[in-house]
Amino acid sequence: MSVNTVLVTGGTGFTGGHLCERLVKEGYHVRALVREPEKAQDLQGWGVEIVPGDVRDPQSLQAAVQGVDTVYHIAALFRQGNASRRELWEVNAQGTENMLEAAARAGVRRFIHCSTIGVHGDVKDSPVNEDAPYSPGDEYQETKLEGELIAQRYVKEGRLPVTIFRPAGIYGPRDLRFLKLVKSIQQGTFAMIGSGKTLFHPVYIDDLVDGILLCAEKDQAVGKVYILGGSEIVSLNELVNVIASVLGVRPPFLRVPFTPVYAVSYLCELVCAPLGIDPPLYRRRTAFFHKSRAFDISRAVKELGFKPEVTLREGLECTVQWYEQNGFIRPRNSNSHKEEMLL
Repeated sequence: MSVNTVLVTGGTGFTGGHLCERLVKEGYHVRALVREPEKAQDLQGWGVEIVPGDVRDPQSLQAAVQGVDTVYHIAALFRQGNASRRELWEVNAQGTENMLEAAARAGVRRFIHCSTIGVHGDVKDSPVNEDAPYSPGDEYQETKLEGELIAQRYVKEGRLPVTIFRPAGIYGPRDLRFLKLVKSIQQGTFAMIGSGKTLFHPVYIDDLVDGILLCAEKDQAVGKVYILGGSEIVSLNELVNVIASVLGVRPPFLRVPFTPVYAVSYLCELVCAPLGIDPPLYRRRTAFFHKSRAFDISRAVKELGFKPEVTLREGLECTVQWYEQNGFIRPRNSNSHKEEMLL
């Protein structure tokens, strides 16, 4: 029995890495398109075939897609404060078209494209589903939307069987985006920006990977868009309180108004951008405390059999444990943890 070859872009990233690891365990021959092979030691250790290439360079994609059954396109340029719109567009939009074109020419059977719930922007009447209007709120979300629309065009033109998924707020072991929040809560320096009533929809990485694989396995998923989120939607106040409980510390009480912080973040961008410096504070990060993210995952549940099983507390326990084991935060004191839990 032949083993299917699959290609993952963005394999050195958080989501792509977990996806590669799972696919190897599932028995696939996994190939990863990697821009910087020196960063692919973990992938190589799992038995992943490394193919040097860059989604911005169509010529480099030809070898990567040959003989591939399924492409999982995860690669994206994320929210870097010093990234220009052109750089974001080259990766998130044009890079997506380059991958789609290469896959179509190679006769790839399925193409799974990672978009973002950010294409919906600030959700007003939550929870909303995949049919909610597009309303991207920054250049990252705008260029991700451009990439998604290109993928949808390939479906409409009958050029490639594509399924699009929009992940909610991804977290889990090996993710460092939550680290700053967790560390500041542990150190007692966290301050809530705004009321904390803003809604957040997390999804644990293992649940997300389950959903991604279902997108590739189900025939009815071709040509569809799915929101993949966890089973719980929480306010930022609730999120912070759960993190504090997991850490064994008192919930933070400091609050600052949103508008002045947003203004300062804008000034940081103005000063740092011309210098090519990643600003310490920028609007997209600040907007996290203001823009609601709450979604209806019933389409994925009904059509894919998607069933997120990891609770927020369970996922945060695993994430915090990984931070501890890798020296990113100080170890929790078991005695003080128990004492805090009793209060």
